[in-house]
Amino acid sequence: MWLAVDIGGTKTLLAVFDKKGIVVEELKFPTPQDYDEFLEMFERQYELLKTRHFQAGCVAVPGRLDRDLGKLVSLGNLPWENEWIVRDLERITNCPIVIENDAKLAGLSEAILVIKKFKRTLYVTISTGIGTSLITNGVIDHGMQDMEGGQMMLVHRGKVKKWESFASGKAISKKYGMRASDINDPEIWKDISRDFAIGFIDLIAVIQPDAIIIGGGVGSHFKKYGDMLIAELKKYETPIVPIPPILPAKRPEEAVVYGCFELVKATYGHTVKAA
Repeated sequence: MWLAVDIGGTKTLLAVFDKKGIVVEELKFPTPQDYDEFLEMFERQYELLKTRHFQAGCVAVPGRLDRDLGKLVSLGNLPWENEWIVRDLERITNCPIVIENDAKLAGLSEAILVIKKFKRTLYVTISTGIGTSLITNGVIDHGMQDMEGGQMMLVHRGKVKKWESFASGKAISKKYGMRASDINDPEIWKDISRDFAIGFIDLIAVIQPDAIIIGGGVGSHFKKYGDMLIAELKKYETPIVPIPPILPAKRPEEAVVYGCFELVKATYGHTVKAA
């Protein structure tokens, strides 16, 4: 069995995968703001799992990390800094743990679903913030493994701002007083699509991916704005910067844990036998 741990700013998800990539058990708990409290909560929740013997696990974190040391550097939505999370979770689970950024893992799982058609995929998750990842041939692109597209500084209404400060789920809620799930007015989505396009066109010009996949909480409402976003991006298209296919994520709310499975399987699947 494989263990997936998705640490979010408000909740943490534990998922147990069998060797075929099927979730056989999962549980959630609120993510404490204090790291030591998190470890205590994690250990209590881990003891509630029916399965507690794993070949390996993967932990997804929302921020910067040191993959070689297995260390959290800093997180965007939790006040944790310089924590030895791999060592701490290995002590609790008694199995090897690999660590990765949550947006990179989400992109990995979604890219693998379309790899037969697209070899170089840019994944953009639009939720509370905006995260990005580049997947090449089914592997997280190491040259772009620390990319943070949501932190791009862009001109918006005459001021230089971070992209996610005006185009994220948090920004949408603040501006319109509604969550994306409650917005049905096409005119509002047209306005939101313009804000999305400002960042997307810069990413496209630099990366030129075969396809773009949009996920996350806002990404799950792609049918409300997808055509508008594509039409807006087409305005910026040139012969040397073509607009690639823009696709909705197939598992926008579950992409991270499935990415955990894909990474831990790729990392440890050849050295240990999955139960």
